[in-house]
Amino acid sequence: MPTISTRRAEVTDAATVARFVHALLDELSGGKAPGIEIVKQNAETVLADISVVAVIASADNEPVGVMVLNECTAIYAGGKFGVISELYVRPDMRSQGIAPHLIAVALAEGRARGWKRLEVGAPRQPKWKRTVDFYLRNRFEEVGPRLRRMI
Repeated sequence: MPTISTRRAEVTDAATVARFVHALLDELSGGKAPGIEIVKQNAETVLADISVVAVIASADNEPVGVMVLNECTAIYAGGKFGVISELYVRPDMRSQGIAPHLIAVALAEGRARGWKRLEVGAPRQPKWKRTVDFYLRNRFEEVGPRLRRMI
């Protein structure tokens, strides 16, 4: 197993974060992700937002994944809570303990901020069953699908 470390991403890490998020979007969309420059511009904007925590995971000092965590507020959640909006580990590094390490970072951040819950939107079943199973193994519970409407 590699030595895993994490660090908070800064705006100057936008290219690295964008590379991983672009790969995630490409994987989820079947190769139809927006261009890397658009993703990089979006990463710069998001990383500058103080309510966002982005974390870069490294294995043996080489970046291998990213997680983007957002603070939200809802009555149903009893106030503030966290949402993992992006979590991606390079395919060749999966099943090496990196994603659980990133979740542990999210849980620690949530405890420090007084959150009562951490949520994540999982991709559509059955194609992404392995992803959902990963979250279930990490003590997440299924609460239903998430929908969106573009504005």
